[in-house]
Amino acid sequence: MGEIAPFLVPITMFLTVGAVLIFRGPLGKAIGERIAGGSRHLPSEHAPETEALRAEVEELRWRLGELEERQDFTERILARNREGGQLPPGS
Repeated sequence: MGEIAPFLVPITMFLTVGAVLIFRGPLGKAIGERIAGGSRHLPSEHAPETEALRAEVEELRWRLGELEERQDFTERILARNREGGQLPPGS
């Protein structure tokens, strides 16, 4: 055991420094993103599905904007009718 110990320390240091350099680079960042659940690059087989979903989301945003405008218009009409139907104070 006395003869193995002097070689064990430099080998351990070398492997540790190598691992740190590898995991601090692009490979380590990719592994970290994968663990975190993020994926910046989708496989090319899912590209058509992704584009279809983006188009659908864009259409839904447009439709939601239209609904908001209609609701605002309806609220203004209802508020105007409520105000016009009230008696003036002191009557």
